[in-house]
Amino acid sequence: MRWLNTAACRLLFAVSTATLVAFVPATGAHAQSEQGGSSALAAGVLQQRQSDPNAKMLVTADELVYDYTRNEVIAEGNVQIYYDGAVLQARRVVYDQQGSRLRAEGGVRLKDKDGTVIAADSLDLSQDFADGFVNSLRIDTPDDMHFVAARADRSGGDTTVLTSGAYTPCEPCKEKPEKPPLWQVRAAKIIHKEKEQTIYFEDARLEFFGIPIAWVPYMEAPDPTVKRKSGFLVPQFVNSSEIGYGVTVPYFWNIAPNMDVTFSPLFVSKQGVMLDGEFRHRLETGTYSIRAAGIIQEDKDEFAGQPGYRDQRGMVETHGRFNINENWYWGWDGWLMSDETFLQDYNLISATTREVTSQIYLVGQGDRSYFDLRAMYFTGLTSYDVEAQQPVIHPVLDYSKTLGESVLGGQFSYDFNLTSLTRDEIDLRATSALYAPTFPTLYDGPTNQCDLAKVEDAGAALRDACLMRGMVGSYTRLSGVVDWRRTFIDTAGQMWTPFFNMQLDVASVQSQADDSPWLPGNDEQLFRAMPAVGLEYRYPFISAQSWGTQTIEPIAQVIIRPDETDIGQFPNEDAQSLIFDDTNLFDVSKYSGYDRVEGGGRGNIGIQYTANFNGGGQINALFGQSYQLFGKNSYAYEDMANTGAESGLETDASDYVARLYYQPTQNFSVINRFRFDQADWSVERYEIEGRAVLTEKLSVSALYGLYTAQPELGYYEEREGILGMGTLKLDERWSLRAAARYNLNLDEIDYTLFGVSYADECFGLALSYRSDFTESGNRSRVDTVLVTISLKTLGEAGFSSQLGSGSSSSD
Repeated sequence: MRWLNTAACRLLFAVSTATLVAFVPATGAHAQSEQGGSSALAAGVLQQRQSDPNAKMLVTADELVYDYTRNEVIAEGNVQIYYDGAVLQARRVVYDQQGSRLRAEGGVRLKDKDGTVIAADSLDLSQDFADGFVNSLRIDTPDDMHFVAARADRSGGDTTVLTSGAYTPCEPCKEKPEKPPLWQVRAAKIIHKEKEQTIYFEDARLEFFGIPIAWVPYMEAPDPTVKRKSGFLVPQFVNSSEIGYGVTVPYFWNIAPNMDVTFSPLFVSKQGVMLDGEFRHRLETGTYSIRAAGIIQEDKDEFAGQPGYRDQRGMVETHGRFNINENWYWGWDGWLMSDETFLQDYNLISATTREVTSQIYLVGQGDRSYFDLRAMYFTGLTSYDVEAQQPVIHPVLDYSKTLGESVLGGQFSYDFNLTSLTRDEIDLRATSALYAPTFPTLYDGPTNQCDLAKVEDAGAALRDACLMRGMVGSYTRLSGVVDWRRTFIDTAGQMWTPFFNMQLDVASVQSQADDSPWLPGNDEQLFRAMPAVGLEYRYPFISAQSWGTQTIEPIAQVIIRPDETDIGQFPNEDAQSLIFDDTNLFDVSKYSGYDRVEGGGRGNIGIQYTANFNGGGQINALFGQSYQLFGKNSYAYEDMANTGAESGLETDASDYVARLYYQPTQNFSVINRFRFDQADWSVERYEIEGRAVLTEKLSVSALYGLYTAQPELGYYEEREGILGMGTLKLDERWSLRAAARYNLNLDEIDYTLFGVSYADECFGLALSYRSDFTESGNRSRVDTVLVTISLKTLGEAGFSSQLGSGSSSSD
């Protein structure tokens, strides 16, 4: 075995993905003969890949001959050629120096250093690689793409034609490699044009397990080197009772490496053609997109009684985000629609989306600070949304910072909030079914507007019959909050945490007569200050046992502050959500926003128990109660939204709250949350949620919730239900998932989901069925079937169908 200079001679052979890549022969040759041994023939560089120019070639063969008569170099018997990480194997390799052609014969196998493998019966190429052919070709690439062909021809230095070829990303069966793959595209000709980076299929058929299921006379796809290329995408199919059956065949236009457009016209049987296009552009500091869709409906009567009952419908959508520096970015989201339900009617958005937000924002984040400024406009997507009742936010600003250095030995933080909004129409909610519009019961809470005609007919007081979710007029408030606290631990292990908190608010309110009697109904300038000082005490008792540790921790908190002033004068737009439970028992203020502040003296007490097991399990429990010590109880004085009423805090001694958390292993956990009435211990609110990974293949979760009626908050019926979910992985490829929600008050299942999916290295299939009585555009149950098929490298196709709207659950 001997190494020779690379200028001696060059051997041409093939490698690529669905094409041929060669060693290019050099002029001149070195004549020599060696019997019964092995020798080096040549060296070269691989076309279309980075090669080491200093790499040497090693050739082994049973016999190496230079035929002076024919001017050929012949390697005979068990030929193996090693060059720059590539290996060529063949029974016989002949280089015709006069004709500048290379022939490899008998079990030709080439493995490139990137893992690509080419197998063929024979190989014939010209010196300049402009033309050649390979018989009985098979190509296997490292990214699991496989090509086979009876013959491969190369011409023009650019085009490779596979005759009677097939392509698949599926691995052959290990036990029976002769079996057809799961799926493949078989074609009379597979043509690869390198400069175009495109693979064309002529007379092609899609086969599953060797059985043809679809045929097309012509199709094309980008070759594996392409990340972005213009062309048609896999079609999507839809169906609903209003629009009929439909299909969209998207076309992707790659304008530039950082710019593209997708055209997705939707052809539907009942309404005609909806034009849909999206433009995307990436710049140095960020990206933005613009999408528009529109249709002139051929049969608007299908939407009779709904927002879609119109001739022309459409939308414009845009998004953008740009970095200013490593800490700051700005952006926008924009939506403009002809009507509320257009997006859902034509499957342009998830069926569970109830609202979209148009906004422009500026965000900054440091190590211990956060800034967020945005203006927002909300658009509801259901038929009962009244756009005039949605607020326009102009703007909302949040800034918070925690100082890195201590102040008086403690932690100091401060927050600012600026909120400015306008609403054109008052938003009222009924406190009883007697005053609500007549339509099917909804499950998502107090969405029913207050029917003023029913209130008048009943002779009820307007303030008692309706609560106000949103004022009509303008409201601007600037709030600032500072907080300081420091923890001392004495020699006995007791933890003492004194704290100081102050909130200042300045507001301007321009309310109208419609806001009366919930608000004064005139212009007001308001100021509010709420200082608070307090002390929190904790004394953890820790016991170490052979099985682990347990801790019992009494907790007490005292807060001293003046009464809340101007209750009912400040509109309440951001503090309407009040759920009293274990998570906010020891908060300085239990309101969720700035519009309400807690006043008066308050004491919070509780006891917490924690057990940590050596095996990794844990138990945690908390029980406590809150007390109004002196002054006005803020929660007993209602604002426009009745916030605080029936919260469990409106009495001097609050309801009891409790938590029980149990996690014996990493695969199982249960959490309980309770709220018991302070007078008779009746359950006011109860939740229990469990999650379990039963096996490596099965995981389940369940949630039970019970919430008593709160008519003053618009929940005039008790809510009780169970939601269960589960996922079962049958094997490495098949999985099942299911979910169901049972409404115990209505004694019916109001939501179900069942799905089955299959996924392997080359094929994916997902089938799901969902039945949901939800706040859809027509307020009825919607049954949806969704099928998605994905073929690796070719794309994904889907079909969704609304099987029809059933009767409402109240029928």
